[in-house]
Amino acid sequence: MSSNPTLKRIDSIDVLRGIVMVIMALDHVRDFVHDQAYTGDPLNVLTTTPVLYFTRWITHLCAPTFVFLSGLSIYLQSIRKSKAELSSFLFKRGIWLIFVELVLISLAITFNPFYNLIVLQVIWAIGISMILLSFLSRLPYKVVLAIGLVIVLGHNVLDFWEAEPGFKAGFWWDLFHHGLFAVYPIVGNHYLAIMYPFVPWTGLMILGYCFGVFFTAKFTAAQRQKILTRIGLCLLGFFVVLRAINVYGDPHPWTTQANGFATFLSFMNVNKYPPSLAYMSVMIGIAILALAFLENIKNQVTNVFRVFGRTAFFYYILHFYLAHSITAVLFFYRGHSLDDAMKALQKIPFFFQIPGEGYSLEIVYLIWILLIAGLYPLCKWYDSYKTAHKEKWWLSYL
Repeated sequence: MSSNPTLKRIDSIDVLRGIVMVIMALDHVRDFVHDQAYTGDPLNVLTTTPVLYFTRWITHLCAPTFVFLSGLSIYLQSIRKSKAELSSFLFKRGIWLIFVELVLISLAITFNPFYNLIVLQVIWAIGISMILLSFLSRLPYKVVLAIGLVIVLGHNVLDFWEAEPGFKAGFWWDLFHHGLFAVYPIVGNHYLAIMYPFVPWTGLMILGYCFGVFFTAKFTAAQRQKILTRIGLCLLGFFVVLRAINVYGDPHPWTTQANGFATFLSFMNVNKYPPSLAYMSVMIGIAILALAFLENIKNQVTNVFRVFGRTAFFYYILHFYLAHSITAVLFFYRGHSLDDAMKALQKIPFFFQIPGEGYSLEIVYLIWILLIAGLYPLCKWYDSYKTAHKEKWWLSYL
């Protein structure tokens, strides 16, 4: 196979990763500055608006796509590395990602230098999944695929156990399966919040890893595009059937609402924390169709997304610090003092945020656009630096 298809394949992955990174920033900006960020659920069909609902819903694409593409990229690395080299790299990178989550990301989210709250989010889930994949990658491909399928297809069985009267989730249950901002004391007034239980996310990364086979020289670009389209459509069809049956695949069944549109919103409101089978089916179905669509597209717009995709980890860390810094500036602009910020910590554990106070969704979108515009030259510089310094081994961890 020629080198061009290989480059196109990598480009399509980077472009899609860049797209979901940009969308992700919208959700985090909304969390920081929207006046309803802590007063209501944007996916509650009884209280939300269509614009707010879809502003939140579209960002559901981000985490599963990012995890899935991480697995896919690992498979592509396995072509260039021996099993021992790949295993060692994944183990060390996994530990590094968990460290970054605990130290850098938690600080960016809370702006609390005393680390009274440490949050386990998607980077933690990717890190622990990489550590597990460092061992699983030594197994035969079919065995790894079977493990991924069992986890993704079967983890919602645990929902029935949770529904039993008297069931109480503990730390390990929340860490493995449930999560959803489960908070546990560490020592003194320091707490750990679990947002991303790792088992279902590990299953998704494993499937992404196995999906990487379609991006090898065994398949032409045309063959791959056709296969991806079929798989994506099948996943969406599977989601519709699974959701219509309304028995398995999501802990929260949809319900008939006052009108057809509200019922549709209930139908599409699938569980992210933890990621249900229905949630992963629709989101990864869309992501795979996007990969097929992006296969042969290259223009100025995709070039911008490609820069973000090639610097995703750098972008991820930086966007949190910039978004929270903007939040702090706006906090003081509204006339608040540092004492107000300290008092607000009694309500939510994030500096410079007060529940019910903030800006309209239109302002949220404006700040999001400005944030992305500010991030682009920084990511462009970092991408150029990485390209010019491939000899620096530590760049592979960023």
